[in-house]
Amino acid sequence: MVSDSGMRPSLKRFFEEKSLLIEKILDEHLPREERFPQKIHKAMRYSLFSGGKRLRPLLVLECCRVCGGDEEAAFPAAAAVEYIHTYSLIHDDLPCMDDDDLRRGRPTVHKVFGEAMAVLAGDGLLTAAFGALTSIKDSAVLKRVLSELAKAAGSLGMVGGQTLDITSEQEIPPETPLEEYVFSIHLLKTASLIKASCRIGAMCAYAKGAELSAITAYGRNIGLAFQICDDILDETGSKEETGKKTHKDREKGKITYPLVFGLERSRSEAARLIEEAKESLRIFGEKAEILSSLADFIISRTY
Repeated sequence: MVSDSGMRPSLKRFFEEKSLLIEKILDEHLPREERFPQKIHKAMRYSLFSGGKRLRPLLVLECCRVCGGDEEAAFPAAAAVEYIHTYSLIHDDLPCMDDDDLRRGRPTVHKVFGEAMAVLAGDGLLTAAFGALTSIKDSAVLKRVLSELAKAAGSLGMVGGQTLDITSEQEIPPETPLEEYVFSIHLLKTASLIKASCRIGAMCAYAKGAELSAITAYGRNIGLAFQICDDILDETGSKEETGKKTHKDREKGKITYPLVFGLERSRSEAARLIEEAKESLRIFGEKAEILSSLADFIISRTY
């Protein structure tokens, strides 16, 4: 599922131990391919089980554990955030959005099942996310998690960031500095759901106060760094490494960190954010070793 090149041994073991668990959790809340109407369920599962880092559900489970919770209580939330992430990728790949033919080295959903079915597969996964959350037993936790995820995934979060991203070539207000604009895109489009994944995991462990603040700072910073690294990989990576077409942002005139700040400053900013993320974990001591390693993985990945 994830390349172990340059990965710390403890993190490699973590991925190996959790990968099968995550797949089981994701499978549990979705209809089988054989369930009528079969075509939509095949399309949903085609995208969901096409590989990937599973970073967001891993963050849900690990942040729950670090905050003293039982990770099993966070299983429904882990499924929900990955369903939403996958739906966003399906829609992001559509011809009316980024128009990508490859995702994780495989043909994108609209290339295999058609554009209409790709839209519906994304809709189905988004709806399944909130269905999964109904398995959270504590009603107070459920309410907090629902509110957090709805905001992070909607127009005040991921959808808002995607809006800024696809309109950035034409509609940047002339008085808006590019630095602020690209920061807003990254904060909403990518960091919002990653931060929410961390916070939701902590909420499942009843975390409050300093612990929740630390997890929030960690999630925000790794989320921003993740998207900056994606921008860099689009500039410097290859299709073979990333599993998707590269150099497309520049071709489309999108506002990215390398375009605004240059590659070296972008790398420096990503490194700074990762260090700040790791610093915020100090209150957890050795319990946060995996979260710290995940932060390092984000900045060292090649895909």
